[in-house]
Amino acid sequence: MNTAQAPSSTANLGPGFDVFGMALDACFDTVSVAQEGSSITISSDDDIPLEYTKNTAGIVIDMMRRDFKIESGVHITINKGVPAGYGMGSSAASAAAAAVAYSDLYNLNLSLDELTRYAGYGEQASAGSIHYDNVAASVSGGFVIVRPEPLRIIHLQPPENLALCVAVPDIPTPEKKTQVSRGVIPNMIPLHNVTTNVSLSSSLVAGICTGNISLIGDSIQDVIVEPVRKHMIPGLDDIRSLAVSAGAAGVTISGAGPSVIAFVDDDTADMNRVERAMQEGFGRQGIDCRTFPCSVAKGAGAVQ
Repeated sequence: MNTAQAPSSTANLGPGFDVFGMALDACFDTVSVAQEGSSITISSDDDIPLEYTKNTAGIVIDMMRRDFKIESGVHITINKGVPAGYGMGSSAASAAAAAVAYSDLYNLNLSLDELTRYAGYGEQASAGSIHYDNVAASVSGGFVIVRPEPLRIIHLQPPENLALCVAVPDIPTPEKKTQVSRGVIPNMIPLHNVTTNVSLSSSLVAGICTGNISLIGDSIQDVIVEPVRKHMIPGLDDIRSLAVSAGAAGVTISGAGPSVIAFVDDDTADMNRVERAMQEGFGRQGIDCRTFPCSVAKGAGAVQ
């Protein structure tokens, strides 16, 4: 049996829709695979689909099994640590861990790009389409830029003093929430909005490369996707204002939401104040939330 663990993640980071991702050590999924029988079976104590054609990890391993013409079946055991449906890359963590564990089981020696490509198939289970921002971050760790055609993952290491806080509101989310939230994005986008997001994206990468957390915080804005999604996050503007006043460099939606993520300079700001400010922001809406102060994580790897 081979076991792998993969971290939670945040995607988009404001202007980088489907392009930017970052691994977070807030929580992890663990996937074990063992050669067994002639098909794919799944067990888990968590509330997830156990039919492999509807399960993120099962879909990933099915694609790998087919491509490498592996006749043996496999039993998958999944332990979910990443909360599902809240913009922390839950499906991506399972997909990344499954790809790494299965590759190790059969000594496939896949590159990070190849592991990411297979992990991307798992996003169909929750999002209805393949996209690589969360899975690339969970596989590779750090900050990633996705070039989809042909697939290439550019990996950058954020500054060591970059800390983050994810606030996960206790509100209901629709089934296949990611697919629903992608459905509100307009098909036609004004050119000046595209230009603005390209500028913000470029500034964000510059901030990552130079270690300028103030620039990173100023750049995690979005004039295309956030405006049509913010109704899904009660009090978003208030939460942002409170967190920035408490010392956060910037605040944005984490992935497809409804979680909100604050970027913090750990050398100059008090994370406890930022955490309390985000809790207060949701509290003003009558909403409880869990907060996950965290750092940038390493990528998926084997667990002994």
